[in-house]
Amino acid sequence: MAVNWPGLLSIGVFYIMILGMGIWASRKSKREEKKCTGKRSEVVMVGGRNLNIWVSICTMTATWVGGAYILGISEMVYDPTKGLVWATAPLAFAINFIIGALFFVKPIRSKNYVTLLDPFQEKYGNAVAAVIFIPSLIGDILWVACIFGALGGTISVVMDISSSLAVCISAAVAILYTLMGGLYSVAYTDVIQLGLMFVGLWLCVPFVLANPSSANITVAAVTKLYQEPWIGRLEPEEAGRWVDDILILAIGGICYQAFYQRVLSAATDAQAKITCYAGAVLLPILAVPSLVIGAVAASTNWNETSFGSPSPYEQGKAGMILPIVLQHLCPFYVSLFGMGALVASVMSSVDSGLLSAASILGRNIFKNLIYKRASEKNIIAVVKGSVLLCGIIGAGLAMTTQSIHLFWFFSADVYYSMMAPQVICIFYLSRKVNHYGACAGFVLALVLRALVGEPLMGLPDILPLPWDKMVDGHRYRLFPFRTAIMLISMATILGVSCFALWLSKKGLLTRINDAETDTHMTYTAAGRTDVAEKETEGTTSLILST
Repeated sequence: MAVNWPGLLSIGVFYIMILGMGIWASRKSKREEKKCTGKRSEVVMVGGRNLNIWVSICTMTATWVGGAYILGISEMVYDPTKGLVWATAPLAFAINFIIGALFFVKPIRSKNYVTLLDPFQEKYGNAVAAVIFIPSLIGDILWVACIFGALGGTISVVMDISSSLAVCISAAVAILYTLMGGLYSVAYTDVIQLGLMFVGLWLCVPFVLANPSSANITVAAVTKLYQEPWIGRLEPEEAGRWVDDILILAIGGICYQAFYQRVLSAATDAQAKITCYAGAVLLPILAVPSLVIGAVAASTNWNETSFGSPSPYEQGKAGMILPIVLQHLCPFYVSLFGMGALVASVMSSVDSGLLSAASILGRNIFKNLIYKRASEKNIIAVVKGSVLLCGIIGAGLAMTTQSIHLFWFFSADVYYSMMAPQVICIFYLSRKVNHYGACAGFVLALVLRALVGEPLMGLPDILPLPWDKMVDGHRYRLFPFRTAIMLISMATILGVSCFALWLSKKGLLTRINDAETDTHMTYTAAGRTDVAEKETEGTTSLILST
């Protein structure tokens, strides 16, 4: 098969367009820096907290509707061992946005935080917060890796070029425009990318449905034609695993720095909440083309197509089913629009993941922990260097697997198991926790997750669990172990914190500092730090006693 030169040309035009938008956004960022009374680094990280509401909605939605979302949904629907019932992402992410709007917009905005790690450093100190940051960094890099993997596999399938080359070129473009303008470049390029996604994928749907090699998808949904019905089956014994999959994304999603970056970039609390609610509506709508394409793939006699036999699933290419369908079931020039949509979805998420990890590295690790006297210029330089480093690592990991769904869910898994208990405690149980409990909960969650294992990621499944089932020599987990780990970790944080406070009062443990015992350390106490409040209370008591 020869290289698809028209396809490569169309991708090249798209990249040039995105770079042009990135350059324009970088100039806007520089203008905002001059007008902004705050710090320059905050313009890079949260866009000066004044993004237009329509831009906010587009960047929030586009960040979640990435390559992993679009390709992963098609993969799940097409996979004969899964099916539509297991494509839980649209429902889970919609729930995630609603939860975020109801419970986490106000807490993170109340004290003008810049990153999700800020309240942890305020509560526990820099060293403990840096440890808690580890799963966040791992999650962001895995997220970037799965998105790059989606792009590399897509372009290699349709354009017949090396997936490694596709990953490298795309990584270079994403890194470049993220470096140029920070959040402004990311947000304004997301507007174009979201439009391309919507138009490109919906344009392909009628042609895919009309292909003569495909049976009626409504019939194939409940009847075995060329493979198992694509609607899938949910056995009673799998209910716990299904709920676990939903909660991973619905609750784990509140731990993404990329989410808070967009919430904090809004001008008001109301605008931030509207952005979340709009995203909750748009996400399921944008999932429909992927669902349809996965259903068509499961209803197709591949022997009658240019792909031939054996089927994509039998060749281990289920993760690339969407670009395969575009290539073999769509007219050539229509498939180019679909390719543009796929590339747009990838670029819209990968830049967000890069800026997310880089913001925490630059502000919370470099400035607050390593070099406290760092200037704004130093912080911005570290943020840009971190974008480059995380991009390189993510691109390298993207070349190690063909399953987009694997990296996607493992990234959310890390956030859910290890970070969700910490985030919930810091915002809503702050008066009951301290750094002893936070560290104990983190370590226990890490150990338990490692013992449960993830064979597809090279982690052996050492710890047996209830309801385990052996399938083809592999252990299949039916127990909702991720939710169990999350709850155990939260209980540990609370239990150890109470025990440590008791020991501290008895003089058997180093005294816990004021910020960790302050009962007013909640989001409702906006405006002053907790240590400042404690000092004020002490001063007031001294004056009264005098």
